[in-house]
Amino acid sequence: MARKSRQRAFLSGLISPDRGARALLAGALLALAPLHASASDTLRPYTAQYDTSALGMHLTLKRELKTDGDGGYTLTNGGKILVVGFHEVAVFRVEEGEVVPRSYVYQGTGLINRRREVHFTPDSDSVRSLYKGEWYELPNKEGTLDRLSQQEHLRLLMLSAKNPRDDIEITVADGRKVKDYKIEFRGEQVLETAMGPVETLHFERLHDDPERKSEIWVAPAWDYLMVKTIHVEDDKPVEVVLTSASIEGKPVSADAEVAGT
Repeated sequence: MARKSRQRAFLSGLISPDRGARALLAGALLALAPLHASASDTLRPYTAQYDTSALGMHLTLKRELKTDGDGGYTLTNGGKILVVGFHEVAVFRVEEGEVVPRSYVYQGTGLINRRREVHFTPDSDSVRSLYKGEWYELPNKEGTLDRLSQQEHLRLLMLSAKNPRDDIEITVADGRKVKDYKIEFRGEQVLETAMGPVETLHFERLHDDPERKSEIWVAPAWDYLMVKTIHVEDDKPVEVVLTSASIEGKPVSADAEVAGT
């Protein structure tokens, strides 16, 4: 009975687009970029697989970025455990070095069947957001992104930043609100991964609630892919770790200089 309760808590927490998203997708909300940067014009397509662990259970996440070769991109992310899962898709363009979001859809599957959407209309002052079966009109502040495409926008900026260690700010349309996030650089660290050791930059997202903590490590050598995140809420840690990745079809490998030290 206790095991079933633990499984339900894990599944509900990780698959839900609400509270669970703050844990499972902590890395998504923590993807990093400098406040001021001269951005690159392209993102290289990639695939990545992550192991997510919480309450003694594990979930495999698969993420993929595709491009049409003409400035259009589609980012997918999802996972499944037992009889529940989720799948999310963000469609966006890269224009003048910035991500311009078009749409975001989250769909829970199986026992937890929840849906969330965010739609951006060019030159509109508002963003349409579906949350718990109701549509909301949110203010379309300059630079507003959805929770998935913002990851690629921030990576895009970091790829050409003079100093990717700067503290950052991002704005995301999520649910019933448009939210601002602040993230601070904490240092450099070599992490051991399934692909070998890699040099990473360590950041922490600031929270108003002292009981919550979110950290992320990204690898400059791997186009600033997320390597690891740790999110703690209600004394329950959720850890997401990169287990494999390919950029433009080429598997990433350990940092040769780091491995040789």
